[in-house]
Amino acid sequence: MNKILAEIIAGVIPHKMTRNRWRGLLRYGFFNALKLKYRLKRDYTRPRYYLAVCAIAKNEGPYFQEWIEWHRKMGVEKFYIYDNESADGTKEVLAPYIESGVVEYTFFPGQKRQLAAYDDCFERHRTEARWIAVIDLDEFIVPVKDETIPAFLHRMEAFSSVEINWLVYGSGGAKKREAGGVMERFRSHSLPEHRLNTHVKSIVDPRRVCTMTGCHEAARLSGHSADSHGEVLKKGFRDRRPQQDVIRINHYAVKSYEEFLSKRARGRARINKLRDMSYFDQYDLNDIQE
Repeated sequence: MNKILAEIIAGVIPHKMTRNRWRGLLRYGFFNALKLKYRLKRDYTRPRYYLAVCAIAKNEGPYFQEWIEWHRKMGVEKFYIYDNESADGTKEVLAPYIESGVVEYTFFPGQKRQLAAYDDCFERHRTEARWIAVIDLDEFIVPVKDETIPAFLHRMEAFSSVEINWLVYGSGGAKKREAGGVMERFRSHSLPEHRLNTHVKSIVDPRRVCTMTGCHEAARLSGHSADSHGEVLKKGFRDRRPQQDVIRINHYAVKSYEEFLSKRARGRARINKLRDMSYFDQYDLNDIQE
């Protein structure tokens, strides 16, 4: 009911950013959001982690080690991983990280469970992490001007969320999956100003957001969202020029053609519909070789 009501009410708001925020607030429940805001104002728990990552995945076991190790090197201390019925040994791959406490693993079955996973993560870990990055397994956060992601975030502490643009990487002509990591194998990417790179992912302060409006933007309880330059956002991400000069998200959307077919077969996290085969052509962007 909340979802239906959210779409009806938010649909009459003309300003995109305001509409999306209210869509999230109403989906979460307006009075629930007020109660949460009131409670958090009186909660002085000190976060255990400065930066954590929340992700939901299905049959992405072979990619976890590189993805986790990259982000640990970039300053992530904790990973909240939601396993959507993987059958490829994902839990076994994650076992050493679970045992060491780096990963908190949650088996999360069902269809269209992406937003539910994010809601669960926020509810369980609001006071445990100062920042939570909400990203996927094919996305790597790359600080450009700073040595680590926390070094970047220290300048952003006035904001409730920070939106970081994609830089889409193509297949580089690879047909089969070969040995080596994703970042090593795929070195060709789109033109920075390509329209797909207007897409963002968010790093959020879980005390000042209640939920995600989708996989890109957060619904804020208070405060403002910023771009990677530290400017308050006044337009939706599709209406802004992409920024990759301070920090970016390398988005390996297709990898090799063989890997794209595997990705397509896994299904999608938010809708019960396979990606169209044209998705490969759309995201196979190899304009610039690193």
